[in-house]
Amino acid sequence: MASRRFGCIEAGGTKFVVAVASEAGEIFEAARFDTTTPDETIGAVIDWLRARGPIDAVGIASFGPLCLDRGADNWGYITGTTKPGWSHTDFAPRVARALGVPVGFDTDVNGAALGEGRWGAAQGQRIAVYITIGTGIGGGAIVDDKPLQGLTHPEMGHIRPRRHALDADFAGVCPFHGDCLEGLASGPAIKARWGRSLSELPGDHRGHTIIASYIAQLVSILQSVMEPGRIILGGGVMSTPGLIERVRADAALLGGGYFCGLADEVVVAPGLGDRSGLMGALVLALSSTS
Repeated sequence: MASRRFGCIEAGGTKFVVAVASEAGEIFEAARFDTTTPDETIGAVIDWLRARGPIDAVGIASFGPLCLDRGADNWGYITGTTKPGWSHTDFAPRVARALGVPVGFDTDVNGAALGEGRWGAAQGQRIAVYITIGTGIGGGAIVDDKPLQGLTHPEMGHIRPRRHALDADFAGVCPFHGDCLEGLASGPAIKARWGRSLSELPGDHRGHTIIASYIAQLVSILQSVMEPGRIILGGGVMSTPGLIERVRADAALLGGGYFCGLADEVVVAPGLGDRSGLMGALVLALSSTS
């Protein structure tokens, strides 16, 4: 019997990465497309997958917000996003109609959490969380190999951290909440204050202390709420040298020795590097056929 082949789409606000993969996680071929308009970008992805021959299912790990309720009329849509031109885009239904195959659909961070759970840093963990800190901040959680969902998907980037004493006057950049975590610690928030990315600031710049403090607060909140075995920190901001070590140290202080998980062990970098979301899309494709 011929081995099954799956389409994987990691959809971001800047770029889409698409691949064809095996059930075991082998990537046969991959491509990248700039995120322009829905018609242009989704159309290019569909054409690319169609040209790769028959596939059995497609998984999509997408930027959001998303409708994930299979019973809703707008299941599979990107809903009220801040990405210009993408609100109310029928993403998953469009792919399903064009290719005639089952489609699994979830957030990019839930997808990354699933990928890390199957093949990466969260293997063997009952509960794990993936946080991306870049252009925005988002978080996805897996519980017993399934993504956590309520009325919709989690929005961990919009918690309200305590303001750092060295950062009291910055209003924040989130268009909805101002000084939520995304408004204070995302890449755009960092550039709005200091004109450069965190990695471009001198090592003794107060920005490193401020941003580590905000991320550590999220870590402490997650430990309080669900005691995950792994909290995986990805995204462009986390590539700053020394940042993950600062976050671990601050999270340990905030925890005060109370939590079962030690920050040095729980807080980790992605085991799959920049392929967490793509491999999560494969998990979503596989789940759509079960």
